[in-house]
Amino acid sequence: MSDRVIDDGMRSYYDRRAAEYDDWWLGTGLFRERERPGWDAEVGELVKLLGSLEPARMLDVACGTAFLTCHLQGDVTAIDQSPSMAEIAKARLPQARVMVADAVPLPFVDGEFERVFTSHFYGHLLERERSAFLREARRVASELIVVDSALRPGVEPEERQQRMLNDGSHHEVYKRYFNGPELADELGGGEVLHAGHWFVVVTA
Repeated sequence: MSDRVIDDGMRSYYDRRAAEYDDWWLGTGLFRERERPGWDAEVGELVKLLGSLEPARMLDVACGTAFLTCHLQGDVTAIDQSPSMAEIAKARLPQARVMVADAVPLPFVDGEFERVFTSHFYGHLLERERSAFLREARRVASELIVVDSALRPGVEPEERQQRMLNDGSHHEVYKRYFNGPELADELGGGEVLHAGHWFVVVTA
């Protein structure tokens, strides 16, 4: 069995989604007609929170297009398994080191960073994949910050979602939603930095 996390179908989906990924954050494209009350304001709160973190030697795992990464302070390394995502991130992060790399195993030595950051990645991991990722995150840094989707009315805590891209293709994606205290417990104890309608942020 491969040590990699995230199956090939989801990897392909996110690589193909790179050019339109920010539509989700910005409410454009296929997300233009979605009813997401308070979304823009909470994205602003999230960006402000991340910008207020103490600068650190930081690794962003599954950085995507670097929509959030560019608000992190310090010596930042960003990785994503998708070459298309990493290409966009590299253009946005001229002062950072951006690499195409897997989350498990992480291609870094023990203790290379002070903090691991990840956004909307942990909630896609199956149970065995979660423990593997947490071991790797703790191996390379003493702090972990996880941003993910908040559990709210109308969504199940765990789903297999059918998603569509702009080209009309359909893809199955495994997804979890969290409340702050439960996520903190799952990460081994920590502090809830944000618990909103759309997002949770936990440091562990």
